[in-house]
Amino acid sequence: MTGTEPDYIGLGLFLEDWLLGRRFRTIGRTITDADITNFVNATGMVEVLFTDLDYVAQSSSFKARPAPGIMVYAFAEGLQMQAALQHTGIAYLGGEITVKTPCLAGDTIHVVVTVSETRPTSKPGRGIVTTHNAVINQRGDTVLEYTAKRMVKSRMPQQKAAKGENSG
Repeated sequence: MTGTEPDYIGLGLFLEDWLLGRRFRTIGRTITDADITNFVNATGMVEVLFTDLDYVAQSSSFKARPAPGIMVYAFAEGLQMQAALQHTGIAYLGGEITVKTPCLAGDTIHVVVTVSETRPTSKPGRGIVTTHNAVINQRGDTVLEYTAKRMVKSRMPQQKAAKGENSG
């Protein structure tokens, strides 16, 4: 051992790492019946489509228990937290969500993230990153797409330009 500290891995991306057009993929996560039960109970989304397997079998077009779209979105955000936002994410600022096709119990999802915009803010040490996120199941189907705008830390505080320019 050399006496130096080992690299600290698993930390998030700083503003400078979110290059325009950069793409990455998260790890996968299987949506389970227990996940759906816990989510609908915690949120009060106790619609029969999510809670009554007899109803699903007899009255829906699904072959398995569907997960609420907002749950799939929340899980996708969790996958991104693990992949790119630990210690560097400051705030989620908003976005738009489109559900493309149902995500069912037993499906395994991952997220493909593409950076669509970055900019520093007027406050030093942070910036705004916008991404397009495709949530994809094990069959390669895009089940949900969303944009997300976030505030993230910068490695170096930005200096205001001497010409009086003000960014963001």
